[in-house]
Amino acid sequence: MTLTIPEFALVVLVGPSGSGKSTFARTHFRPTEVLSSDACRAWVSDDENDLSVTADAFEVLHTIVAKRLKHRRLTVVDATNVQAFARKSLVALAREYHCLPVAVVLNLPEAVCQERNAQRTDRSMGRHVVRNQRRDLKRSLKGLRREGFRYVYTFQTPEEVAEVTIERTRLWTDRRHEHGPFDLIGDVHGCLDELHALLAELGYADEDGVYRHPAGRQACFVGDLVDRGPNSLGVVELVRTMVEAGTGLCVPGNHDIKLMRKLRGRKVQVTHGLETTLAELDALPPEERTAVANRTASFIDSLVSHFVLDDGQLVVAHAGLKETMHGRASRQVRDFALYGETTGATDALGLPVRLNWAADYRGQAAVVYGHTPVPRPEWLNNTLNIDTGCVFGGRLTALRYPERELVSVPAARTYAEPARPFQVEHEAGLTAQQVGDAHLDLSDVTGKLLIETRLRRTVTVQPEQSAAALEVMSRFAADPRWLIYLPPTMSPSETSEREGMLEHPAEAFAYYQTRGAAQVVCEEKHMGSRAVVVICRDADGARQRFGVDTGEAGLVYTRTGRRFFDDSNLEHALLARLRTAMDQTGFWSTFSTDWACFDAELMPWSVKVQALLQTQYAATGAAARAALPEAVASLEQAAAQGVDVASLLDRYTQRAAAIAPYQAAYRPYCWPVASVDDLRLAPFHLLATEGAVHADQDHRWHMATIATLTGTDDPVLHPTAYHALDLANEADVERGTQWWTGLTEAGGEGMVVKPLAFVARGRKGLLQPAIKCRGPEYLRLIYGPEYTLPEHLTRLRKRGLRRKRSLALREFALGVEALERFVRQEPLRRVHACVFGVLALESDPVDPRL
Repeated sequence: MTLTIPEFALVVLVGPSGSGKSTFARTHFRPTEVLSSDACRAWVSDDENDLSVTADAFEVLHTIVAKRLKHRRLTVVDATNVQAFARKSLVALAREYHCLPVAVVLNLPEAVCQERNAQRTDRSMGRHVVRNQRRDLKRSLKGLRREGFRYVYTFQTPEEVAEVTIERTRLWTDRRHEHGPFDLIGDVHGCLDELHALLAELGYADEDGVYRHPAGRQACFVGDLVDRGPNSLGVVELVRTMVEAGTGLCVPGNHDIKLMRKLRGRKVQVTHGLETTLAELDALPPEERTAVANRTASFIDSLVSHFVLDDGQLVVAHAGLKETMHGRASRQVRDFALYGETTGATDALGLPVRLNWAADYRGQAAVVYGHTPVPRPEWLNNTLNIDTGCVFGGRLTALRYPERELVSVPAARTYAEPARPFQVEHEAGLTAQQVGDAHLDLSDVTGKLLIETRLRRTVTVQPEQSAAALEVMSRFAADPRWLIYLPPTMSPSETSEREGMLEHPAEAFAYYQTRGAAQVVCEEKHMGSRAVVVICRDADGARQRFGVDTGEAGLVYTRTGRRFFDDSNLEHALLARLRTAMDQTGFWSTFSTDWACFDAELMPWSVKVQALLQTQYAATGAAARAALPEAVASLEQAAAQGVDVASLLDRYTQRAAAIAPYQAAYRPYCWPVASVDDLRLAPFHLLATEGAVHADQDHRWHMATIATLTGTDDPVLHPTAYHALDLANEADVERGTQWWTGLTEAGGEGMVVKPLAFVARGRKGLLQPAIKCRGPEYLRLIYGPEYTLPEHLTRLRKRGLRRKRSLALREFALGVEALERFVRQEPLRRVHACVFGVLALESDPVDPRL
């Protein structure tokens, strides 16, 4: 005998002790699929025969069953289950997780069970136990289906059990193996002419009465084929022929189910357009009417609640579907797919009050649905309503998948007046997603976060890191709608062994060369503050793409997500200068965009860290200049009087000598800022524009693209000098080293070495996106005026880079992922998961001087 069991089911083994349940489970199911009550007793008490812990053991069993069903795993419960109360809790779990319960009953003769129990050495039980269990089982047999079991299989003899084979079948909703491409079509409601026009627009052609697509695409109808429109029967016939021919798929709508119930003789109210479909039937000759009615009812009855397609990346249901119901089977799933989520109340028009389930949707799969007519389709949290009210004079709309392109045709006329007016367009021209993004959910950014990235798989953020980031984001961050990217931290080169040096280009070059990156780009490292610039062509562009309706057309923010400028006038003036350059160079048309995101350095350094300069650097320099000469003079007097202070005098003389270069290190990067003309913006990455993240372009492309903007003779837009080097060419390597030497000797900070490719992989995976190599004088600011003294250099050369480099790679992956999600127009919470993750990782205890 072959048992057909859904691949997602709760299989409950039912039978007295000794009936062979455990043997059956081991024979036909994987060990991880089977949950045994005996094993649970052992987990609780180390003794599977300890009946005193039975209650706790079953609590453990039910907990594991729930977790497995939550994750859509077939689960087998191996226990006697001969009493209704024991099965009731299992059936309730199956219903809670929308899983089909299956009963496999081993109703073997009592003599067989008694003989097997007598042979067991691990357990001793009286003969009355088996007798009572068989009595309970006999009372249960006829009522198993009433208890809620969808499938019941009963075996009476050991021979029957021995001959069993099990065939696992897909649920009817499971079409994950079908990848399309698909054309998903909204509620037709009897608009046959418009359906013909839409299919033609999509490229389908009528071949012998069946619409087919030359490229093998499949049409997928989201239900409500009938009612209100002029030719519901014709629509059903067209769709039925496509489904039967394999060129179409269809899920039922609530109007379709209501029609089927009426045709099957059920009592329904003839309202909301059903009367028009019944009138079509009544107009047919009696014999044809019966045949059409039966064919229509049978077709609708064959439709399943929803489809899960394309490896689970696409779900189609008439009224949509929550993530916890995808690919599952229950009455609740079917009702939700047909009617959506309602409060149980009705409005003034007598229509059910619906909840906006899509506003809370967090699933990975795109959900495409209809049911409630809308003026235009809008993505909201990866869901899309494509019912654009054709029967009400709107349009009949299709979504091309996976292209995510919308195609629609207008209604020829208004066939019916809607009971409820179409949903009003959002205020200020915002999209549904932008309205939904106006309020972010705290639960999305608290606790342990696992963020999937394209470049580095999963990045983990611990709860304590989330808490630190939340503090910054909630109190100090700019408007989150602008925060589409945060730049990663940057690792320095390995420690140099050259005399008097901590960093040198040789180590940076060696890092890339030994990992297979043959070419690098060396960029001048400006002594400024890291700034991210998000800029729009105008305020309309900001509103349409970012949902910002404040009149702003861009933002400059720091690498921790805070507004860069306290003075908004200064920010607006800087953005205006950059926008003018973009206008003059034809940037907007070149990239077909109304917005752009740049990574940049903004100078002078003092414009952002004035307080730091005054309280730390300048204060240290001033105190040292005042105190150390006096200390040296006192030591010299002591030495003149014969006191042995030679070593102390030498030390203080060195300390005094280090102060002048320390002060000289930061002075070139500090100047007063009275207006925008005193600023210098040096972009070095064009990160993203509409439809594109430019991580696929190498750094020479980025520098050349930026050069068109900085070459407009506006002194505020500062160029970044760079050299491209071939690491296999010794002359190139020497040229890069000499360039760094010249930069640092002239008072510059140093340079950044990057692989030529924006995203580079080596023999061991993803390479550092950039390595900074700072000059010896600049490092005085980082490590202190006296860091070059031998005892300090010896200590500093022991610095470790492993954690810093791991942090840089994780943050880089999150930054690119954030931009890619934004460009794909994913919900802001999905973008913010990555942005928030970068900020959270910054709370790692990594030496800030690295």
